[in-house]
Amino acid sequence: MDSEIKIVAGRSNPEIAQRIAHATKRELAKVTIRNFSDGEIWVKYEENVRGVDLYIVQSTFAPSDNIHELLMLIDAAKRASARRITAVIPYFGYARQDRKDQPRVAITAKLVANLLVEAGANRVITMDLHTPQLQGFFDIPLDHLYASSVTVPLLKRLQLSNLAVAAPDVGGVKTARSYAKLVGDADLVVVDKRRPKHNVAEVMNIIGDVNGKNVIIIDDLIDTGSTFVQCAEALKGQGAEKIVGVCTHPVFSGSAMERIAQSDAISVLYVSDTIPLRGDHPKIEVFSVADLFAEAIIRTHENQSISSLFDKAIS
Repeated sequence: MDSEIKIVAGRSNPEIAQRIAHATKRELAKVTIRNFSDGEIWVKYEENVRGVDLYIVQSTFAPSDNIHELLMLIDAAKRASARRITAVIPYFGYARQDRKDQPRVAITAKLVANLLVEAGANRVITMDLHTPQLQGFFDIPLDHLYASSVTVPLLKRLQLSNLAVAAPDVGGVKTARSYAKLVGDADLVVVDKRRPKHNVAEVMNIIGDVNGKNVIIIDDLIDTGSTFVQCAEALKGQGAEKIVGVCTHPVFSGSAMERIAQSDAISVLYVSDTIPLRGDHPKIEVFSVADLFAEAIIRTHENQSISSLFDKAIS
């Protein structure tokens, strides 16, 4: 492909954008983003992007300005005649609103997908969607990366014996089963829970035996932390030994970090850098997925397979 690659960062997570750019042996393209006194966002590319294969790195966690900023960066690039515009969204916000689970609610995940397409995105690269079916919401190509390419080797280095992998809810069973196989033929455990209202979970039952076992809890995201902590404490109450958590997207709203830090049931929680942490704690360790995104960008630019990247990373 003859076009040049340029990578640009929005303001939601400039750290991972910098790491991605460096992993591709490039510097971030220059862009100016600022707010007027009334809060309106203004964006301008400070260098030529005509005919460029442009990758815009922006996670879309709250506030909604992060989504708005991404849409404006896409629109500005389209109007500046970029050859191809790829939205690199390490964390795709609003993914939990993927269906009408009650009357008169919006399917916001589909709305965001439509907005990205209408703004002018030609492609999306994202990671660990809350539900993989969201790929069907897009009318443009979407590459869905998996943090397991990074976390499985990390977990293997812990050399935990007598191991079980726990899904914190029924929706996470498929992911947990995959991890159980990849980390070394571990047992599968499911924590059955119900949600009486948003951000509130009650542990109901543990399916599987964890007595005397080291347990890895796998989740795509942690919001308030209450579900994750309740899950860990329920497993501990059933005789689990060391409990290790793995979470791709540390949303960590409210007092989530404090809640996790204060739980005696959790030994360590590994989170990725798709969302920047607000603060730190020795119990919470960050791993980077920037190299995975960088490799996906290079392969996309060179029209190579993305799926083969997972086999290479996990082996």
